[in-house]
Amino acid sequence: MSLNSVNTNLNAAIALQSLNRTSSQLAVTQKTISTGYRVADAADDGAAYAVAQRVRSDVGALGSANQQLGNVKGLISTTITGLNAASNSLKEAREILVKLGDSNTQGDQRNQYVAQYQSKLANVKTFLQDAGYSNKTLIGNITGSNGTFGSVAVIRNEVGATYGIATFGGSAFFASVNFTSTALGSAASVQALVTASGTFLNALSTLGTALNTYGSASNYVDNQISYNNDKVDSLNGGLGSLIDADLAKESAKLQALQIRQQLGTQALSIANQAPQSLLSLFK
Repeated sequence: MSLNSVNTNLNAAIALQSLNRTSSQLAVTQKTISTGYRVADAADDGAAYAVAQRVRSDVGALGSANQQLGNVKGLISTTITGLNAASNSLKEAREILVKLGDSNTQGDQRNQYVAQYQSKLANVKTFLQDAGYSNKTLIGNITGSNGTFGSVAVIRNEVGATYGIATFGGSAFFASVNFTSTALGSAASVQALVTASGTFLNALSTLGTALNTYGSASNYVDNQISYNNDKVDSLNGGLGSLIDADLAKESAKLQALQIRQQLGTQALSIANQAPQSLLSLFK
């Protein structure tokens, strides 16, 4: 093929191909810089993008799990508050029972102590009734409670595994310490209630076990939330290594490609002007 042809300009074709390649590379670099991602979509790297989408899904699911854990944390905290308040009231009630267990406590004085004990029990019942959170309660299965009674199975991680939190029989517990006036009427019957194996101390032991159980549940939820947050950080770190762009490197590449584009444009312009020189032969 003749180099002195007006029908086919090989130099211009070569210059155009080079310019097109440079423009394509420039478009990719500009996309990388504008998005901040080396892999912004499946067209950039289908395999890496698929992995990235799965990791993003895991991160989102862990965020949802932590929201649910945070919600149940409120329920556990309210439960502990109610049981702790009941425990404090029963501590004071025990002091009253000791006085009622003394045979020297008689007549009006005894009646006054019985009334004090029943007042403390009324507080206990209120604490158990009011230990609700977001219309849910773990202990308030007593008439007048302010939440729906039931156990909880909360989602704890991104794959849907659950953590179960059992209920505390508030109604049965209250019944175990709600002694009648007859039971409190004599020192001997009261003494039987407060012995090491007596009903009252058994109830206190049951309450202590419940406080320990919900305290452990609270710590578990806190630890799970912390672990999930750490895992999210790790996942995001791995995701960044997989798809994030090295912006310093891409910036330098952008400048080089812009210069190449300018030079390619000039080369194409020169190649397109070459056939013009043939006109001088016909003058």
